[in-house]
Amino acid sequence: MLKRVVIKLSGEAIGSSTSETGYADDIIKNIVSQIKQVMEGGTQVALVIGGGNHWRGVQDHSGIDRVKSDQMGMLATIMNAIYLSEAFKSQGQKSRIVTPMIFGNMSSVYDKDSALFWMNNGEVLINAAGLAHPMFSTDTVTALRAAELEADCILFAKNVDAVYDSDPKNNPNARKFKTLNYDTAITKRLQVADIAAMHLSNVERIPSYVFGLNKPKSIIQACAYPNTTLNGTYIYVDVEDEFYDN
Repeated sequence: MLKRVVIKLSGEAIGSSTSETGYADDIIKNIVSQIKQVMEGGTQVALVIGGGNHWRGVQDHSGIDRVKSDQMGMLATIMNAIYLSEAFKSQGQKSRIVTPMIFGNMSSVYDKDSALFWMNNGEVLINAAGLAHPMFSTDTVTALRAAELEADCILFAKNVDAVYDSDPKNNPNARKFKTLNYDTAITKRLQVADIAAMHLSNVERIPSYVFGLNKPKSIIQACAYPNTTLNGTYIYVDVEDEFYDN
């Protein structure tokens, strides 16, 4: 069982276009329940939340200034963090929203010592607003927080079950990696995370694990690494690229 993890959770994973709230409440309830369970088992958890359910920036609005678009994305993550914090509260789990800058009384300003204090006292750390600077994604702050907090692993909860050598939606013969070297992921641009995040993880020797969020008890299983049945992709510095047999 991993002792301290940073989990990257996309905004799209918790959003819903058909819900009255705009959030997939059943999915959120399940995520919160799993995180609460792994914390009760002794794993400390820091979340990094994206904002893509509210705002996907220049991908969908190419006419807007990149800096302004990224600022809107940061605000979207604040909304998601508050919603998640309330979801944790409803299940009796303490949480702490942290941001790299002041957002009134909506969050606490991140610093390592305070973050470790809160996590050691059983709080989920919900990181929002990215790095507070444009041009950086929430992948980047995920790697940074993992390095600062000396996490055992970064867990990337995705809508695909692992990393493939090509897009499995377009290529039925795409092969799934069992283990993957950061250098391969970076040079082949395998869309694990942004280049800055993977480079930092590579330099700081932080393992990553990519898994499918939609699998039963996926977060619990991921936190049980290496004793997991998820068949996701383990990414590190000193590993050989290896594919699953099927």
